[in-house]
This record gives sequence, C-alpha cells and structure tokens, in this order.
Amino acid sequence: MSIVFCGVMPHPPIAVPEVGGAEADKIRDTREAMLAMGQKIKNSGAETLVMISPHATVFGDAIAINALPETKGDLAGFGAPQVALTYQYNQGLGQEIGWQAEELGLPVAEIDKKVAGRLQVSLELDHGFVVPLYFLQQAGVTLPLVPCSMGVFSPEKLYAFGLAIKQAAEATNTKVAVIASGDLSHRLTADAPAGYDPKGKEFDQAIVASLKSLDVMGLVTLEEDLCEQAGECGRRPITMMLGALEGTAADCEILSYEGPFGVGYLVAALQPRGADTNRTFLRRLQQDKKKVLEQQRSSESYLVQIARQSLESHLQGQWKDPDHYDVPSEFAGQAGVFVSFKKNGHLRGCIGTTAPTRKNVVQEVVYNAVSAGTQDPRFYPIRRDELTELTVSVDVLMPPEAIENMEQLDVKKYGVIVRRGSRSGLLLPDLEGVDTPLQQVEIAKQKAGIGTDEAVKLERFEVIRHT
Repeated sequence: MSIVFCGVMPHPPIAVPEVGGAEADKIRDTREAMLAMGQKIKNSGAETLVMISPHATVFGDAIAINALPETKGDLAGFGAPQVALTYQYNQGLGQEIGWQAEELGLPVAEIDKKVAGRLQVSLELDHGFVVPLYFLQQAGVTLPLVPCSMGVFSPEKLYAFGLAIKQAAEATNTKVAVIASGDLSHRLTADAPAGYDPKGKEFDQAIVASLKSLDVMGLVTLEEDLCEQAGECGRRPITMMLGALEGTAADCEILSYEGPFGVGYLVAALQPRGADTNRTFLRRLQQDKKKVLEQQRSSESYLVQIARQSLESHLQGQWKDPDHYDVPSEFAGQAGVFVSFKKNGHLRGCIGTTAPTRKNVVQEVVYNAVSAGTQDPRFYPIRRDELTELTVSVDVLMPPEAIENMEQLDVKKYGVIVRRGSRSGLLLPDLEGVDTPLQQVEIAKQKAGIGTDEAVKLERFEVIRHT
C-alpha cells in the first residue's frame, strides 16, 4: 500500500458559511470543488490523511508533526466557534514519516503536549487545517490525521519530505491521501489583502499550468523572486505533496481556480496511476542544487571567501589566527563591516560593526563572520551541516554623514543610522522588503529600542557590498 491520492486545497475561512455568510457564495466554485475532492478521497480507499499547513507551527530547522493522540481545531478566531473539529492521530504512520525523513537527512520534530509546553507553541489545528477538513467532513471523509507543518527548507528538501511520506505509507502498509493546504497569490487585485502585484497573476498561472501538466521540475524550481512578489502560502506545501508522487505516474485534474477576493484559490486532484521510473526527480533536484552552490562559491569575492572560511574553521575546531591572513592592500585599512549569511534565500545570521574595531578590514570580517554565524540572537547558531547551503555577503561601511530628514535617504543607495541619547540603530541599504525611507527608519528605531514617535538624529552611509 502507498499513496492513493494527492491534492491541493485552499483554506479561506470565508468559504465556510458559518464564517462568510452570503460572501461564501462568491467562491461557490471553490466550495463545490472541495466537496468533490472529498468524494474523490472516499473513492480512493484512503485510510489516513496527511495534511500540510503553512500556518501550523513552523521551525527553521525542522518540519513539525502534531503528535497529540487527539487533535482539535475550530474557527473561533473567525467568529465561528461552533465550527469545531476533532481528529485522531495515526501515531504509527506519523512516527514512520519522521524516521524515513531522518534517513533522508531531514530533521523532523514530533510535537506532543510536553514538547509544546516547553516550546510554548499551540497544538490546536489552525485554519490551514480546519477549512479543508470542514469540507472533507461535509463530504463524509473522517479519517485519522497526520498534521504536518510547512517546512522552510530548500525545494529539494521539501520534496524529499514528500518521499518520506510515501516510504512511510509503504512501510506501514497504509493507504494514504496527502493534501497540501495553501492559497496561491494574495496580490491579484488592487483590493487584495496584501496589495497588488502583477507577478501575482503570473505566479498563479505558473502553478496551475505546472500542476496540470505535472511539470514537477518547473513548479519546484520557480524563481524565489516571483514567489516572494506573489505573496503566496501554497508553494511549499505543494512541493512537499509532490514528493509523495516520486517515481509515480499520475493524472491531475484542476477542479477549480478563482480569485474574487484578490487571493488565488486552487483545488486540484492528483490521482496516482502506478510506478514510473521516468518520474524520479529528487536526484535531479539535488544535483542541480549542488551545481548552483558550486557556481556561487567559485565566483565568491575575496572577503566573502574569508567570511565563509572563518565560520567553517570555527565550527570545525580549526580556528586560524587572523594575524596569519595575507591582507591585500585594498583591505589594509579600517572600516565597519557587516557579514550576512542566508539559507534558501532567508536570513540565517547577520552581525556587524558600525565603526572599525580591528586592525584591518580582513580581521573585521573574520570576527564578524563568526559572530553572525553563532551569536545573532534572532537565530539558533549555524550548524556544521548547514555550511554548504549558505550564501554569504559582506558589506564594508563608508563613513556616515549627518542628514536633516528622511528626504535625503535612498533605500537602495544609503543605509541609515538613528540615534537618540545612548541608543542607536543601523539598517543596511538595499534590503529585500524595505522599499521606503520611512520603513528604513522605523526598522532602525525598532532595533535600537527607540519608540516610533520619538525624535532621532539621522545619519546615512554607503556600503561596498561583496558577494
């Protein structure tokens, strides 16, 4: 036994009549398609549901499985506490998924009551689960559940988690239906919740087309910039779901797609047809990722190489005294330096100095690289097994100059320093998601612990960014 059904379902609470009232009729196609999905799951003979939600507890270093023997959720947060669901956890399958994932190099956290209490996280089913499950129950589907969180790993690792589900289903002799809960772009129209971006429509069209033709490589490797601009929450759960069809032929039926509220709602049913050795993608994804990382490393600048080597040496217990580095003349002077590490496009650590504290720029990079990788209070310290997945940038700061007001700022060109008494905060230029001087100053104030309404002195500076 193995994967008998896969699907994509959205999770708009407004689709539930107890929440949306008359507004629910505006997405009648979505509602009817989700009911049809339930009938297809019943017809598949599935014995357990594995559902992946982007709104469950998400960890940066593991995929979480809700391991409570009995899990509950409701829509009280949307004004409908009477919409309350209870599901039994398939412990055997959940544990096996965790073991299979570990074999594939994917850390999984089974969150029970004790662990949830220690981490102070909720184990109630969020609306990413409750809304799809509501419609499946309406269709008569009441199966044991393995609730999984979305992972924030690289695409090939998310896909591998789906393979772990497949292998667990086979190992436990369980007929499993895998459902990816997720909405597509939240930026389809001017009145959309997240505002409008023309990339939203492009993203939705790409997802629908890729699923319709089962173009796994095309969907899983969509450009990060496109996904970011679309403002979506479905791509990662869909990628994880597709991994459950590794080595399997399937048919995909688009049951509905619409976006009347500026958010894309897709309902898609994927029916496995049997083994197909031509549809194995994990190794290709891993090889492509390795090539990209190797290309990046081969083109890294001198300071980036120093930053990477410094963190690697520190984590491997092979620390090299900075006085032993050969220092090119262009870096023999002093300057403040920030070192940033990213993993899968997301910040993993960033620490720097606004003014020089070492003999030269190279030493500044060495010490700040280790601090950024191990002492940034926003993140767990970087682990040795993450080193190969990191991208690095080094910003060398030019001397700051005082300015009179925000009109003298340019978020692409200048970083900003805010000062009030002994408190100060700095924000680098040209950062993703920072589009206006007001945003720039507000974030710098927040970093300094300065109130939004408190007056500050402003300084601007330029950087030389090394990648």
